[in-house]
Amino acid sequence: MIFDAARLAFANLFATETRTVFWKVIGLTLLALVALWFALREVFVWLALPWIDALMPGTPDWAGWLTFVVGLFASLGLALALALLLAPVTALIAGFFLDDVAEVVEKRDYPAEAPGTPLPLVEAITGSAKFLGVVVLGNIVALFLLLVPGVNIVAFFLVNGYLLGREFFEFAAMRHRPPAEARLFRAKHRSTVFLAGLLLAAFLAVPLLNLLTPLFAAGMMVHLHKMLSTRDPDFAGTATAGARGLKSTA
Repeated sequence: MIFDAARLAFANLFATETRTVFWKVIGLTLLALVALWFALREVFVWLALPWIDALMPGTPDWAGWLTFVVGLFASLGLALALALLLAPVTALIAGFFLDDVAEVVEKRDYPAEAPGTPLPLVEAITGSAKFLGVVVLGNIVALFLLLVPGVNIVAFFLVNGYLLGREFFEFAAMRHRPPAEARLFRAKHRSTVFLAGLLLAAFLAVPLLNLLTPLFAAGMMVHLHKMLSTRDPDFAGTATAGARGLKSTA
């Protein structure tokens, strides 16, 4: 079931209907990272230059070279920091387009079923910001665990597998269910959702391909939610359009 959902989601990435969303997310992510890199570099130079001048009064001839070297290492350090933030920044930007991806999946692969209800803008922004926070926190914890031999890779997959699985499955579920019920449905199938999240973490670990993680994850979890809803009679009846406005009976 998980691999079927992943296969369908991967095929959806290159569908004509999702191509516009694809380029929007990639373009905005790259622009955001470049802008952030330049901004952080300027802040560093602004803070570092007075310190260098204080250590070297009279501006010796080699002061310019030292400034250049410090700026070079700072740029490399900032580039590494931004590489660690690549996934969260992509997720934050893609959060504004996930409903577009879900709508394409539902129309293409489930035309006979009622479409989901897009999240309200405020709720989508809040969810994206929340997801950014938990992913940054999770990856900081995983980064500290890099110092522990044999734990670093495991920590990366466990942290990201849990977070990606939880957030994207609940997103797909809340298109058809009230938020409280979506969380209950995810909790009931936590093992399946977590295993799907591990697959998303593996996708996230592939350089460049990880830029597509939010779009892939959204499509995959739409399929997984549909499959689980069909197999779960206790929850299948409420997975209909407009269910978000109903009071949860769970």
